[in-house]
Amino acid sequence: MIGDMRICFIGDSFVQGIGDPEHRGWVGRVLEATDRDITAFNLGIRRNTSEDVLRRCRQEVLPRILPGADNRLVISFGSNDSVEEEGAVRVEPARTLANLASILDDCRRQNISPLTVGPPPVVDAGDGHLRRTAGLADEMAALCRARDVPFIATTLELADDPTWTREVMAGDGAHPGSGGYRRLADLVLAGQWREWITLSRP
Repeated sequence: MIGDMRICFIGDSFVQGIGDPEHRGWVGRVLEATDRDITAFNLGIRRNTSEDVLRRCRQEVLPRILPGADNRLVISFGSNDSVEEEGAVRVEPARTLANLASILDDCRRQNISPLTVGPPPVVDAGDGHLRRTAGLADEMAALCRARDVPFIATTLELADDPTWTREVMAGDGAHPGSGGYRRLADLVLAGQWREWITLSRP
């Protein structure tokens, strides 16, 4: 069973790959570029916040792992947390961090190896949302470092990427097309993905 690698990807619409006409998103492209036999599960849901992900994480991830297998979890949220509705963000940063910490702690208890991908920017949400998301991403990165969990930054990198911004503005203002998801996949692959994927299970 040791050779059986199972990876759940849990998060929001960016994990789901909304907007990609090829229906692969960044998750499919990362898997395509990874030279491993992987059983993968995409558990992204549009508009999900960290609260939503935390609420469904155990019930969706645990049935998809196997005792003795190399079980892993990729977590990505935060963009929806930082959206303002009626003058307040959907989820306060401290709560987002607590939700991430809870998921990471649960991974340790369940012998699941986690990796976190930072929240992509929502271009149409404006500069205030970008500042909030970038600040949240920095705090998420610090939390992951403290727990020795890989964190891959995406927020400012994609905010400055012409392919990402062009495709987002040509679409719904939040989600890119295939080129933008390729750029996000490239960031993941150039980050700590390859080191993480070759590590022995915990």
